Amino acid sequence: MFEAAFITGDRWKLYLNGLGVTLEIAFFAAILGMVIGTLLAFMKLSVRRNGKKSILVVLANVYIDVIRGTPSVLQLMIMWFIIMANSKNGVLVAILSFGINSGAYVAEIVRAGILAVDNGQMEAGRSLGLSKVQTMIYIIIPQAVKNVLPPIGNEFIVLLKETAIVGYVSLTDLTRVANQIASRTYEAFMPLIGAAVIYFIVIKILTILLAKFERRLRKSDNR
Repeated sequence: MFEAAFITGDRWKLYLNGLGVTLEIAFFAAILGMVIGTLLAFMKLSVRRNGKKSILVVLANVYIDVIRGTPSVLQLMIMWFIIMANSKNGVLVAILSFGINSGAYVAEIVRAGILAVDNGQMEAGRSLGLSKVQTMIYIIIPQAVKNVLPPIGNEFIVLLKETAIVGYVSLTDLTRVANQIASRTYEAFMPLIGAAVIYFIVIKILTILLAKFERRLRKSDNR
């Protein structure tokens, strides 16, 4: 079974190519999600002086509610079959779809990270003569980064696993490769288990790296 699933016809190369597609989509979607999420977070924090919600807050809330309230597979299919129906670049469509989806979750992570910084930091910055924007850039955001990086890492891991649905738009990622080989060999066990093991190894490596990074952040906080 192992030979038919991985060795015959150099099928192991197909797994590597599929893994490359998976990592490419996850990496660039994570970057796009960071950009969108950061913008949404600041939109949600743009409350008027009288305490009322601004139009930016309303728009950000609508975006987050819609994206988080609908399945990611439907968002991917809508992007592929409707919004970008004329595009033949499936990887780009997947990156945009997952990036838009991830942005809704990253927004809450970034917003929570900023709000976790003590209010006294803003008052201290203003007392030093800094404007609100300068205080945010030079004092608040650097502290918020430490709060958001660990959960952002976890979001990337979740995003990596979610890309397994790109087969719905005919992309040959790791999961689709396993299905294709299973259909050729008439044996599903080894191809699917093999793909699962590859996912596990990649995610385990990322988890270990993230844990080491978190320990370094804690050490820097104790200095």
